[in-house]
Amino acid sequence: MIGRLRGRILSRQPPFLLLDVNGVGYEIEAPMSTFYNLPGGNEEVTLHTHLAVREDAHVLFGFAREADRTLFRALLKVSGVGGKMALGVLSGMTAEEFSQAVQAGDLAALTRLPGVGKKTAERLVIEMRDKLDKIGISPAGGGVAASAQAPGGADQDAVSALVVLGYRPPEASRMVSKVYEEGMDTEAIIKAALQGTVK
Repeated sequence: MIGRLRGRILSRQPPFLLLDVNGVGYEIEAPMSTFYNLPGGNEEVTLHTHLAVREDAHVLFGFAREADRTLFRALLKVSGVGGKMALGVLSGMTAEEFSQAVQAGDLAALTRLPGVGKKTAERLVIEMRDKLDKIGISPAGGGVAASAQAPGGADQDAVSALVVLGYRPPEASRMVSKVYEEGMDTEAIIKAALQGTVK
């Protein structure tokens, strides 16, 4: 099991990262909450990882915070939740915001996440309510800051990332067009679009 990687980021194409670890490039899928916490430039970064072994692929997921990985692993144990949906949850809200929504039984906030319908939201509330205290994730406020990245078709990159996270293309385009302003980088656009769904 690969539990942690430290290296330099070669490319960022949300939700994918390419991390160079001593000459080996690891392709990692990460939630937007991780992208917001990545340093700019060529600084070294440490990611907590989860390796999912499936019949058709080995998928490596990476997280800036251990709490995010812990929540991701707990989400995978919920019936009907896979890696893509768990990434969508962590991209749409922080672990603490998710805990707050679950503890409050806020189905409206949960159904605004990509791929989460009413039945899945109800299942998340029922199955996660007791687990959150056990894994040490408590409700709290606060957000994360987006890191800078050079723009260049940033709005289209944001739409593509939202589609990968589970939104339908027309919905992703609409979300991006609502928040896009000249000069915004991809990560800022995605963050703003996802925050718009939670309000």
